[in-house]
Amino acid sequence: MRGLQGVALVTTIVVAALASRSSQWDIGLTALLLVFAVLAELGDVSTRRVHLSASFLALVLSAVLLGPAPAVLIAALVMGWDAVQRGGGLHRALPNISIHACFVVLAAVVFRSLDGPALLEARDPDVIGVLIAVYFAANTVNFGLVALNIAVVHGQSPRTSLRRVYLPMLPVELAGALLLVGVAFSYSTYGTWAVALIAVVALVFQRLLKTAVQAADRGEQLELRNQQLAALQVGLISTTMKTLALRDHMTARHSAAVARYARETACALGMSEREQDLVHIAGLFHDIGKFIFPDSILLADRRLTDEEYEIVKRHPEVGADLIAEIDGYGPVAEIVRYHHERIDGRGYPSGLCGDAIPLASRILAVTDVYDVITARDTYRTPVSMREAFAELRRVAGTQLDAHVVEVFIDLVERSGVVFQHSSAADFEAELQLERRVRDYAAPAIAA
Repeated sequence: MRGLQGVALVTTIVVAALASRSSQWDIGLTALLLVFAVLAELGDVSTRRVHLSASFLALVLSAVLLGPAPAVLIAALVMGWDAVQRGGGLHRALPNISIHACFVVLAAVVFRSLDGPALLEARDPDVIGVLIAVYFAANTVNFGLVALNIAVVHGQSPRTSLRRVYLPMLPVELAGALLLVGVAFSYSTYGTWAVALIAVVALVFQRLLKTAVQAADRGEQLELRNQQLAALQVGLISTTMKTLALRDHMTARHSAAVARYARETACALGMSEREQDLVHIAGLFHDIGKFIFPDSILLADRRLTDEEYEIVKRHPEVGADLIAEIDGYGPVAEIVRYHHERIDGRGYPSGLCGDAIPLASRILAVTDVYDVITARDTYRTPVSMREAFAELRRVAGTQLDAHVVEVFIDLVERSGVVFQHSSAADFEAELQLERRVRDYAAPAIAA
């Protein structure tokens, strides 16, 4: 590969020498464009996929305003200096010099073959099309040679490079082509000082662009750290649930069922997508506070003592406090905190009554009771769906919200909504951990 690049460079230099004349060597303009290209390369804008620099504009300008030989000299000096600055040595310098020398010679030859110098001197409008064509011809050759080099060295297909780099940059390149037209016309009218002024403008713009890109990169890094923190937070909570499920196999299954019942009920009540998702998340974690229960309570198949019942009454608050540690999810914590409140005010932990209890918490209360009394893996003998409906209606207006009860019963009867989750694995499916991590890292749900 290095041999081919060397041959290509020598061939380009020979073509440039044969196509040039001594009158094309304007020392002042050559020096100006060289400084322009070096400063542009010094302040280049680099991302993981693209490398932006106004040096390309400077090199095409040198091909148009000077000629092949001066343009090749500028390209070789700039790319050689870049290799020294970046510590790449010949390994980096040779492909860059050969690629840049090739496209500047092409730009110079094409411009002159289309009678560009005469059109520019006469300020003929046709030169606009010529300049744009020259710019994109040079740009296409530059991209093609770079993509070929990447394909050989790194194995990335040219088609992938075209999709990821070239096509997204076309609007920027069009702006570069128009700037080339402006600089060329200004030079034909005002001379070297016009090029110097526009070069300063281009360098200032590049500096502003670099600042914007760096700010965007810092934003991406911050987002990544947020996702890592969110993964830790959500992971700790889901691990707590799994640990609890190891002690009591019904917990994860029950939570998955309640979450799905609750989402469907929220939808039937006309709640928004955001509110439905809040209810669903709260259903997944509504019993997480049970990790404070000793086995004598968690696995009890007897009536609890007063002291044990006081421990049980703490689990909504403990769970809510744990969920509230995840930034932005205070609303979920509040739903969990109040899901054992009663309509008649005799619930816990705060003794709220009626509409003072959040609607989402009232939904959880209904779906929680229904799953507990119908599921086969709970601490009590399961009842039929009809018996469960009768029990829900019996306590409607005292323990449970009567309207929510009727909506839930209608939902089950009309739609046949039955979620007989069979294992703790269903909790994983309901959790959708990866999506939760993204949501928690940028918690629009709680905005």
